[in-house]
This record gives sequence, structure tokens and C-alpha cells, in this order.
Amino acid sequence: MTVAVTGLSVLLPGLTDPRALLEAPTPEAAPVDPAALIGRKGLRFKDRATQLGLSLAQAALNDAGLIDGAGPAAAGDRIGVVVSTNLGNADTVCRAVETIAKESTSGLSPMDTPNASSNIVASEIAIRYGLRGPNLTLCNGVTSGLDAVRWATLLLRSGRADHMLVIGVEPDNPVTRALVDGRVVDGGAGVVLGRAADGAPARALLGPLVRAADLPGCLSRLTSAVPGAAAVIAADPLPGTDAVARIDLGGWGECSGALGVLQVAAAVGWADSGRREPVLALLGGPSAPAATGLALHAPRAPHTLGERR
Repeated sequence: MTVAVTGLSVLLPGLTDPRALLEAPTPEAAPVDPAALIGRKGLRFKDRATQLGLSLAQAALNDAGLIDGAGPAAAGDRIGVVVSTNLGNADTVCRAVETIAKESTSGLSPMDTPNASSNIVASEIAIRYGLRGPNLTLCNGVTSGLDAVRWATLLLRSGRADHMLVIGVEPDNPVTRALVDGRVVDGGAGVVLGRAADGAPARALLGPLVRAADLPGCLSRLTSAVPGAAAVIAADPLPGTDAVARIDLGGWGECSGALGVLQVAAAVGWADSGRREPVLALLGGPSAPAATGLALHAPRAPHTLGERR
């Protein structure tokens, strides 16, 4: 079974088109404003990561034709959600710990404590858009984003869902900046995955997805399975990739759990720009216990930008 990207959203400061991920970031662009995208209703007391995740979800589901406007999905029991975020609610957790230390649990706000759940972004997306399929969050470090894509494809292939929404999102705030010692991406990407069918609109097709002990091993397995790749999307330079284009998303800040989903979005941007060669996405590094890699192909029929899905 071939899995396709049937819907896509990208929200970064100054960027909503996946083709722009192939270029340098827009300097001093205004932050994403979720209220301007999905309205203020329901955003009060939501943390930044949840607000961004809800905005990404609505845009991706609309692009896939699974919702009309902001309404619930018609077949929500067959649509699942996987979210990748390593830093998403770190500010809430730190604030809660500080409050408990100073005032005990009596000082906690009942409106704020739900945001301390590690699954808050995925849960709020499911509630708002009526997605009653499998629901989970991954926060396992460097490889989290592509691991989320892997879990979504497993759920599709097992028959647990017909469509899987995968969101990669991270917020930029003083707590997350302190944790990573630098600027955080403050946004992310969303993709809807479904079974590829002849004639069905698709933004990209997923090829082999592999895990290995390290990046060189992961790259070796991918290039053996998918010869002729023309670009590698990776956070660090890799030996043996000098002959292909390298797409580096690090200029947007620390992407963390959003990186793998942003890599998929960049591969869609590669296809949208008219390139037909396969693209390899790789996650891992010296501090990671493993590496994850994914090959992506342009759809059989070129996607027409702006067509109704």
C-alpha cells in the first residue's frame, strides 16, 4: 500500500507556501497569529503550541478536503491525529512547578492545568475538528517528527484509520529558548496522510521509511532502496551527499519535534516547484540514540496549486 500526502499546511513567520522552505527565511517576519487564521473563539487559555497546532490542523484538513471551513470532519471516526512536539507545553509545566513550589497545588489555575498534559495539542485538535480516530503525541527527541509520520502510516496500513493528520509544532517563548539555548521555530507543519489511489489528488508519495543506529547507516539504506534521489533534507552535512542538493531548515530556529513534518512539507515544496526526482528526509545526530529516514516522491500527476481538493 502506497501512502500519499493528501493535505498540507505550513505556518512559519512570513511563510505559508511549502516552496518557500527551499529558500532562506524571511528576515524579521511577523509571528503567526492563530486568531487571525481560525478566529478567537476557543483559543482563550490555550497555550501557544496548541493554538499553532489548531491552525495547522484546520489548514491541512481543508487542503485535503476533509472539512469544510472550520466545521467538524464528516467521517471523523476514521481520521486520527499524531502530534510531534518536544517543547510544546514546557512553559506551562515550568509555570505549574513554580506555582506549586511557592503556593502549593492550591495556587494552580483550573483553566491552565489541562495544558500540562503532554497530549494536549493532539487532544484539542481532535475535540475541535471531531477527529475520533487514534490520537497520540510523540516527544522522543530528534527523530520525533519522522517517527510521527511512521506511526501514522502504520495506523493507516493496519486499517485503524482512513486518514491520519500529522502535526509537527514548537512554540518560541523564554522557557523553550532557555531549554535549547537559542531561538525556536514558533510554528510548524501539518500533513494529512491517506492511501494513494489512481487519480486521487496527492501532494507527494511516501517511499521507504527506515530506522537505523546512526545517520550514515540510515542514508545507506535509503539510497540503496531509492536510487536517483536529487536532494537530502537534513539538519547536518552528511558524507556521501555532495552530489545532491541539501535543504537545511535550521535557519528558522530550533525545529525540534516539528522538524520531521517540516521536512515532509519541504519535499512537497520540491514537487510543487516542478521537480520530479525523489527527496530524502533524515533525522538523527550524535546525541540521538537512532536515526530515521524517509524517501518522498513527486505525485504521479503534478499538483495544481489552488485546486479545490
